[in-house]
Amino acid sequence: MTPVRRGQWQTAADVLTQLTRQPGITRAAVARALRLSTGSATEVTARLRDVQLLTEVPAPSQGRGRPTTVLQPHPHGPVVLALDLRQSSWRSAVVELDGSLQEPQYRRHRSRRAQVVLNNLRREVEQAQQRYGARLQMVSLAVPGTVRDNHLMQAPTLEWVELDLAQVIGDTGVPLLAGNDATLSGVAEARTGAAAGAGTAVHLIIEVGIGGTLLIDGVPAQGASGAGGEYGHMPFGDRSRTCPCGARGCWDLEIDGRALARYLKQPTPDDPVAYTEEVLRRTDRAARAAVTRVVAALGYGIAGLVNAHDPDVVTIGGLAIPLRAAAEDTFAEAYESGLMTFHRSTPPPVLPATHQPDGPLRGAAALALDHLTTEPAIAAWVAQR
Repeated sequence: MTPVRRGQWQTAADVLTQLTRQPGITRAAVARALRLSTGSATEVTARLRDVQLLTEVPAPSQGRGRPTTVLQPHPHGPVVLALDLRQSSWRSAVVELDGSLQEPQYRRHRSRRAQVVLNNLRREVEQAQQRYGARLQMVSLAVPGTVRDNHLMQAPTLEWVELDLAQVIGDTGVPLLAGNDATLSGVAEARTGAAAGAGTAVHLIIEVGIGGTLLIDGVPAQGASGAGGEYGHMPFGDRSRTCPCGARGCWDLEIDGRALARYLKQPTPDDPVAYTEEVLRRTDRAARAAVTRVVAALGYGIAGLVNAHDPDVVTIGGLAIPLRAAAEDTFAEAYESGLMTFHRSTPPPVLPATHQPDGPLRGAAALALDHLTTEPAIAAWVAQR
């Protein structure tokens, strides 16, 4: 094959980016968004069809005007394997260029030992490579912990420290992209969810503890070493209490099933997520009081983040949604009273996440697709055809 100059694929990369951000977009809409002539749009989509990156189907008739087509991933095009590791389970999905989740799988951990879990994930990667061969271009992994350069630095909820996550890909040779689950969930909301279009957004998710991210124009602010967004380890809690992360007074300890159990004078639950769901189903006074305390801590903490970041919107996911719903008035009072005075007249809305419960998977997929739709990545795909 004749070598392909990377500069030849810049417009193609822009077209594929539109597809990842707006699944089901038409060729005409792409042309408008990128300010392409009809002929240029037709030419670039034809080239992308030829190299098996997209296909086109007739768009539904809209009355007058020229007929157009809907852009879709090519059935033999590249895919990503997205993995979402949680405290008690893990999930996976194969992702095409439009971000659609295919072949979703859910597995509970039989053991939480790091090596056992990572071996299970590696087998999933190996099986995906057997099914898809060279089409499998990347593995993207969401982890409930601090990640730096594909190394897990600390995951207090899993009781794991300092692990090389590259074990997940084994000898497959497939590139790995690993990130924090809450950060990736925020990416999903900023791209196609409740924070889409916001210049500045804060996303928070409660599972075991609370994590999140600050997003500027859809891009997470990850800090100098990639460890930004550890909101659960801000000292919004009781400073006499030590967190598994090593810090004292963490917000994490006031916000989930561990806090509920403490208020109800019960042992720390083995599965804080299931325990929270159980308490939320209860109607007795003690359970209601415990939930109220947790929701107040949530509202005050979110107000603190609003004071710090001045976002357009705050999105919440995971258990934060049913917790707030269980004590709406308590949340509203805590949120408002924690805001600086000038914020109170027009406080940023706190919205439920759109991508429930798939936020981490979708965010992991989105960042992987960012890599696959670059000009160099397209040139590399073409070169291997």
